[in-house]
Amino acid sequence: MNQRKATTTREENGETRKTAILQQYNDTEGHFSLVRNFRLADLVTIMNGVCGSFSVFSSARYLLTNDEDYLWSALLLPLAGLMFDFLDGKVARWRKETSMLGQELDSLADLISFGVSPALLAFVVGLRTYLDTVVLTAFICCGLARLARFNATVALVPKDNSGKAKYFEGLPIPSSLILVGVLSFWTSQGWIEGKTGIPLGTVTLWGKQNGSGEIHVVSAVFGLWAAAMVSKTLKVPKI
Repeated sequence: MNQRKATTTREENGETRKTAILQQYNDTEGHFSLVRNFRLADLVTIMNGVCGSFSVFSSARYLLTNDEDYLWSALLLPLAGLMFDFLDGKVARWRKETSMLGQELDSLADLISFGVSPALLAFVVGLRTYLDTVVLTAFICCGLARLARFNATVALVPKDNSGKAKYFEGLPIPSSLILVGVLSFWTSQGWIEGKTGIPLGTVTLWGKQNGSGEIHVVSAVFGLWAAAMVSKTLKVPKI
């Protein structure tokens, strides 16, 4: 009985705190009230999104100019985004400032830097068939679903004594930087579109060669990664 009462009290305190946090945005007037309500950690989180966005534009510039400097910029910027992703949590704990807005910002920035950016990089280096783009779209959408699930269920994941979640359900989306590292290695070896080409080549599942049924073999890796991100049974220990 006492344990149930304590749980109810914690839930009520949590709801009261959420209401107070939301009220600050409702009480602040003016065109730039959102910006004034940003905490330092929120600004660090936005820098993660900035890195991801610049990576996307650098990929586009490479496609326009074929200048590999832009491709290398696009490959390195998600790593810079990861640094800001680590830093925002440390800043929040240092300042003892957390917010619901910050949690949403973190997920949206992660989607750009570790979902959209890696998928576009894979397209840029050579995964350009119709079925390749279907797999890469699924990769982005699974990352999106994984982030939404995390925001909705993070309170249900078992915590350690410090209050941190003990594990991730499914692969965390920043793990996609491993794939970016592979793409970087391929670029350094010239195993990209316009040079030697993507390793293992393509297979034709239906129709003619170079048709809509052609897919690169390594696209399967992105498909499996997507499935691992939304897995419910895969539990990755949190370091």
